[in-house]
Amino acid sequence: MSDIHSQKILILDFGSQYTQLIARRIREIGVFSEIRAWDISEEEIREFNPRGIILSGGPESVTGGAEAPRAPDCVFTMGLPVLGICYGMQTMAGQLGGRVESSAVHEFGYAQIKVESANTLLQDIKDHIGTDGESLLDVWMSHGDKVTAMPEGFELMASTPSCPIAGMVNEEKEIIRYSVPPRSHSYPSG
Repeated sequence: MSDIHSQKILILDFGSQYTQLIARRIREIGVFSEIRAWDISEEEIREFNPRGIILSGGPESVTGGAEAPRAPDCVFTMGLPVLGICYGMQTMAGQLGGRVESSAVHEFGYAQIKVESANTLLQDIKDHIGTDGESLLDVWMSHGDKVTAMPEGFELMASTPSCPIAGMVNEEKEIIRYSVPPRSHSYPSG
């Protein structure tokens, strides 16, 4: 039997109603996860010694100025894989030089995303096949803001007609930003 603590995942909570579900799903695959508040100190992150970090969704807006919650800067400099979901994606994009804007179209409910590039997160995952043979995924969207410019070094991973950057990835740095989690009928975004 393997040690569940050998590959710990730290989940930074930005207030998503689904953060507990994310943690439960990670534990169900045999990986220890712990939820901490988004304003955790760098010292606490290093003491926890995670193998990866997930930034949850949340109800705030990255466009809210200086008061908007931000991920600790060390999250992006520790050399760990990082997954951002919804607000987590948006704060990472903004903090790393991308652009986030309020969207004219607020999405709340079912959507279908198109996989735009091959990557390790979405490899071999599809709910449907599009007319051009592309992979399509059924997801749950819940956002009023959207990333309108990716940070340098990122490529487009997924899109919808009203959210052209629904997912983006920097495979080299193992940083994935995802507006909605794949297979979100199991993992709704926050």
